[in-house]
Amino acid sequence: MQKPLLIAGWALLAAAAPVAAQIDPYRRQLVQAGYDQSWSGPGPTEAYLFYYFNLPRFPRRGLTMRLAAAPVYMDAELGVKGALGRRGDAGIGLAGGGFADSYAEIRGGHYFREESFIGHSGALSLALYPRLDPDWRMPLHGVLRLSRRLAVYERRGETAPDFSLPPDHGETRLRSGLRLGGSPPLLQPRRALELSVWHEALLRDREGTYGFSQDRRLRRFVQLLWTRAAISWTLERGSRLKASAGTGLSRLADRLSAFRVGGMLPFTSESPLDLPGYYGGELSARRYALFNVSWQRPLDARRRWSARVFAAAANVTFAEGLGQPKPWNSGLGTGLSLASSRRILLVDLDYGYGVDARRSGGRGAHAVGLMLQLDVEAWKRMPSPRRPGPSPSRPEGLEWMLHRLGF
Repeated sequence: MQKPLLIAGWALLAAAAPVAAQIDPYRRQLVQAGYDQSWSGPGPTEAYLFYYFNLPRFPRRGLTMRLAAAPVYMDAELGVKGALGRRGDAGIGLAGGGFADSYAEIRGGHYFREESFIGHSGALSLALYPRLDPDWRMPLHGVLRLSRRLAVYERRGETAPDFSLPPDHGETRLRSGLRLGGSPPLLQPRRALELSVWHEALLRDREGTYGFSQDRRLRRFVQLLWTRAAISWTLERGSRLKASAGTGLSRLADRLSAFRVGGMLPFTSESPLDLPGYYGGELSARRYALFNVSWQRPLDARRRWSARVFAAAANVTFAEGLGQPKPWNSGLGTGLSLASSRRILLVDLDYGYGVDARRSGGRGAHAVGLMLQLDVEAWKRMPSPRRPGPSPSRPEGLEWMLHRLGF
């Protein structure tokens, strides 16, 4: 029998890939890891681990290679700078692997393992990134991405024998969008501003039914529309404000295409809808409005330790069959961060409380999240220390490692 923790974890490892709305012009090598565990109920566990690599001028000038690789999944794109002349770029993408389309059924705060299943997928894509403002300080980019995906499903060890899986299918997706500014794929960006609007049309090559007595539908044509406004701003004394607001609506969204709201990890999907204290993706929405705010302040003069508080609220119109009595759901929390010098290593530890999360004992849920970022490029720029002599308090290797990380 497959462990639910393992399945949920690998599924999110597969999904962890930062959104790409234009070609990233900066050289980056990042290792991102995250873990979000509920203390209230045996829900699915959020987790990810992936390596993000972006190399401009590879394999030659004018080309950029971007790769996000998890243990069982990868998402890569070769960007062609100037493919549209001065007006923009293009990209050719390849993605695929295991567990990326796995589904966890959560209704009324209860995790139904017997109605959850594994999904795998692969995709090819072609994207155009027209720059609509060549002379603006803050870039306005358009996005037009056409992709072809194949999704296949299999049972978990705990999937009920009389539960029918969705039909395997291919799907064509057309995503279009406008994005002013943007945010880098960093755990704590110093300054970032984004205003964006997106539309995605999804056409499956077949529709069908699944579930107990075929009580659920896989729809052939689905449309999604969502917007996002976000800011991250660091003051001179090191305090940081982060705030975001977003809305989304859909037409004919089913369980597998609805918006999933809940969780605390920033890289679980292209557009994560965080709500602290809730299971990852606990609320399945046809429409939503989501608001997040956090405030972080240093605790020491060297700004290595910092504390923060955060809160979020969402108004949700639930997907068919997954409704709850109240449309408003809210969560809040607090956290502690540790940053090495040169920000080579960042570690965040968060506690979240889901104020309106439904659990068997009523309302209210607790969760803890741990996030880690290792900046490999900053690590490589760190001067190599001389090997210290033996120390009675620290092993030699640990002393060298702490120096390399900037502590």
